[in-house]
Amino acid sequence: MGNHTDYEKIEKAARTRTIIRNIVIYSLLTVWGILVLFPFYWMLLTSVKDYGAYNAEYIPKFFTLSPTLQNYVDAFTTVSLGRYLFNTLIFTLITTGLMLFVITLAAFAFARLEFRGKNLVFTLFLSLMMIPNELVVITNFVTITNAGMRNTFAGLILPSVTSVFYIYLLKENFAQIPDELYYAAKVDGTPDFRYLTKVMLPICRPTLITIVILKVIECWNSYVWPRLITDNPDYYLVSNGIQEIRENGFGRENIPAMMAAVVVISVPLIVLFLVFRKKIMEGVARGGTKG
Repeated sequence: MGNHTDYEKIEKAARTRTIIRNIVIYSLLTVWGILVLFPFYWMLLTSVKDYGAYNAEYIPKFFTLSPTLQNYVDAFTTVSLGRYLFNTLIFTLITTGLMLFVITLAAFAFARLEFRGKNLVFTLFLSLMMIPNELVVITNFVTITNAGMRNTFAGLILPSVTSVFYIYLLKENFAQIPDELYYAAKVDGTPDFRYLTKVMLPICRPTLITIVILKVIECWNSYVWPRLITDNPDYYLVSNGIQEIRENGFGRENIPAMMAAVVVISVPLIVLFLVFRKKIMEGVARGGTKG
């Protein structure tokens, strides 16, 4: 009887510790979630506040009793936000497509082909990741300017059609595919390009999807390079449009309209991430696992 009572006490104490641990964990996760989501809530709230009411707030209010959609109308009428969205879409699609083609061929060469100095070349290639982005931007700016490609889609796109990190990520995935498949394909007379498209790419589809999504997000959020290389509204991206809306307040910054534009721009990326989040995690996990 005594042993049974002691067992019940131990079991009860273990359940109590588990409950307390779960309460602490979920409390911390709740606080962290609020901190992460608050900027999005503030962005959405500001986008539905009246311009005059927003500027009259000496102390920011965390709610509004008179929401309005006028800021969304202003975001599209104050500047050519629709055109900027179209330019950004074209820029994103072309850049992502070209980059995917370039990095796929480069990753295949480093992972499967044999040539003199391959390891040295790949090491030097990886060392490029150590160069600060600011130096790369300056070099690209001078090169594009000297080539006369400012205020062109070519000038916007060309510096972004490759990525050392994505080549490395894809190369590691290609290297995980057994060599026996490649040798069997060569015995059957399969060309390298056909082996790449019919065998390697389908196997590495999760990583490819991850790279595409991350590149789309990178292009969609691009700010510094478009601001440097374009001053013609015909080639503005959404980053230029947001800045233009911000500066178009009537004597003051039009923050509500700018937030409305940010909401419009952010929704496609949020939806894209939510739809493909499992693919992204799977692709990153495959890229970080060897063997």
